Amino acid sequence: MAILKSAFNYLITRYTKVQLLIILAIIVFGFFISESSIFARFSYDAKIMELNSQIEHYRNKTIEDKQKLQELQSDKDRIEKFARENYLMKKPDEDVFLVE
Repeated sequence: MAILKSAFNYLITRYTKVQLLIILAIIVFGFFISESSIFARFSYDAKIMELNSQIEHYRNKTIEDKQKLQELQSDKDRIEKFARENYLMKKPDEDVFLVE
């Protein structure tokens, strides 16, 4: 508490009250009112963290999809299995039954 009191006394003796009021107004405007306020900074940081997690998710998804694509390109039986499971394709002489 004594530190604050001595800092306040130093400011009062060094600057006039008008100057202190102007400095205080600039600080309040800069930190709380302007577009680049401290609250906007926190929201930007949260958005950056969210976007970074999305980037990591899509990188992992890309790796998985590349592996699936490589498997599909290497084996004809896997292409047939993929088409049957995902697109419900069938051979002309067979019937498909969906069980839910």
